[in-house]
Amino acid sequence: MKIEEIQKLIENINKLNLEEVNIETETLKLKIKKHTPSSVVASALLHPDAVALPAAGQPMIPTTAPAVANTTHTNEPDVATNQVEIKSPMIGTFYRSANPDTPPFVSVGDEVKVGQGICIIEAMKLFNEIEAEVAGKITQILVDDASPVEYDQPLFTIEPC
Repeated sequence: MKIEEIQKLIENINKLNLEEVNIETETLKLKIKKHTPSSVVASALLHPDAVALPAAGQPMIPTTAPAVANTTHTNEPDVATNQVEIKSPMIGTFYRSANPDTPPFVSVGDEVKVGQGICIIEAMKLFNEIEAEVAGKITQILVDDASPVEYDQPLFTIEPC
């Protein structure tokens, strides 16, 4: 099951107002449970006989999610600080570079263009390059390398130019 399919399933569960759904096959065990009215928690674990598990200390998918405030996601600058947050589009593991031997995509102070790769989020062994949604200067990197991230979690702040 691909991450996009899981996200679509979560959306449908919200529309149907279901509290909990369990799906189990030979290769996948998926449990989706409504955590609060404004968030859904999903955990997916591959069956141990299906594929190799990730290396020790590398979670496949975080199994808990904090309550998420009911806010709308926009890429408009915060009027008070003139900063735009780039948020995670998925649950996964955040990486600043393509591999340990290469420099990070961006650092604090770097200028970025719309569509420029700024990090990678690994979800279920798929590596997804995240692109800048606005042009500007990176003012903060809010997540440590190789850390788990949640859906809609702020990753970077950018000062638009």
